[in-house]
Amino acid sequence: MRSRREDYSESTRSALVNSAVELFTERGYAGTSLDEIARRARVTKGALYHHFSGKQAVFEAAFDAVETAVKGRLEKILRGPDAPWDRALRGLREFISSCLDPAYQRIAIHEAPVVMGYQRWRDAEDRYSFGLIRSGLQDLIDAGDVVSVPVEITSRLLFGALSSAATEIASSPNPQEVGAQVEAVIVSLLHQVRRAED
Repeated sequence: MRSRREDYSESTRSALVNSAVELFTERGYAGTSLDEIARRARVTKGALYHHFSGKQAVFEAAFDAVETAVKGRLEKILRGPDAPWDRALRGLREFISSCLDPAYQRIAIHEAPVVMGYQRWRDAEDRYSFGLIRSGLQDLIDAGDVVSVPVEITSRLLFGALSSAATEIASSPNPQEVGAQVEAVIVSLLHQVRRAED
């Protein structure tokens, strides 16, 4: 049984992270203060420091929350009951939809490489996304939907392409249009390696 103190502590941390996601999305890292995060979460600054060592730690928790939500939606699709090909296309569309989300754009794509440092950000992205891409590709090969390709290197290339696509979408003045173009190009590339049905 969890104690009331543990429940309260978890709800306080959750309120702080939600507040941080909202503020970092609205104002960016530089434009957001710890006082504002605590105030919006309706907790004291002391409570914030009980959970986080400072502003970067709060940002990394916000980044984790945004990335975990996207990963959860993608996992649900990629591990769902549909055929592997249909799962791959639905997963691609969900990823593009996530790239259109203001919180994901601002926190995960624009701010994280600067705040966390490029290498730490890439390592984190790798943990969240690469495994999904690799398992999705393996499922397509196992189902006979695509030709047999070296899974590791092909997954790395797809990962790089999707990372670049996310940046293009998030940086565009017309993100919906760029998202549609990204989907069309990647679907076309997938069709190039799709096995012809007997």
